[in-house]
Amino acid sequence: MREELLSTFGTQFEQPLIDEIVAVGKLVEVPAGETIMDIGNYVRFMPLLLSGAIKVLREDDEGDELLLYYLEQGETCSVTMACCMGQTKSEIRAITETETKIVMVPVPKMEEWMAKYKGWRNYVFESYHNRLNELLNTVDSIAFKNLDQRLVAYLKKKAQVTNDDCIRNTHQEIAYDLHTSRVVISRLLKKLEKMKKLVLHRNHIQIVDL
Repeated sequence: MREELLSTFGTQFEQPLIDEIVAVGKLVEVPAGETIMDIGNYVRFMPLLLSGAIKVLREDDEGDELLLYYLEQGETCSVTMACCMGQTKSEIRAITETETKIVMVPVPKMEEWMAKYKGWRNYVFESYHNRLNELLNTVDSIAFKNLDQRLVAYLKKKAQVTNDDCIRNTHQEIAYDLHTSRVVISRLLKKLEKMKKLVLHRNHIQIVDL
């Protein structure tokens, strides 16, 4: 775990902080498609992402989901931090997009390290800043972009975080993430295929030129 921490956070974290993370952190390897945090749960650990990707979702009163953002290598979830600090229940769902390796840090260490390590403080503040920008981008996308633009942006981001031009989600799963219907997504995907932007296969979508 130490070598992976140094590779991912070595330029941000002080050596004594790395030592403490090794001492108290729990290394977890999670396959794709697993829920690692759910709505209504108390947060006991804060995840530091060593590899892979996690999608963070919000749920409305009717149980429909909306994709907020992705977490990638070297990142953590600021919403999780807020829940940790306030000792409140989680208001988001986090699902592994790919096979993922995470270091789970006990919540009590967060405040201790904020006072103790400049590298940790900077990391936390930068995480809040990045997640806020991504949330604003999500709001802007919903408010100002039509659904076909949102779909293209979604597919491009998914290809980026998975490092794969083959999107292996079903039309229904994409519809859930974009908070719309499967019929609408299928129609828009067909439109993009006619424009030669992608190719629809039985079990995946091949991106060509988005």
